[in-house]
Amino acid sequence: MRKEIIFNYIILFLLSESLYANDSISYLAKNLNLYAGTKASIQWERIFSSERRLKRYNLDKLNINELDELKDYLIKHAADSKQPVVPGL
Repeated sequence: MRKEIIFNYIILFLLSESLYANDSISYLAKNLNLYAGTKASIQWERIFSSERRLKRYNLDKLNINELDELKDYLIKHAADSKQPVVPGL
């Protein structure tokens, strides 16, 4: 019984951490004026695959972890994804 309670607390902690991380990435995207639903996933792929485009969107200043998380977030919520984020909603 006690092991189950500890296990449940661990699961809750991990879920809350992942929600916080996702929220901080969406906040970062908003600060950079990047809205996932404004582009299709292939367009986000192109942006993150080109140094010139990274500089254009001021993404060249981010560290590799932030860049990877931001890319995942934007592609996951792109206009053509299953969970698009539409600006203004």
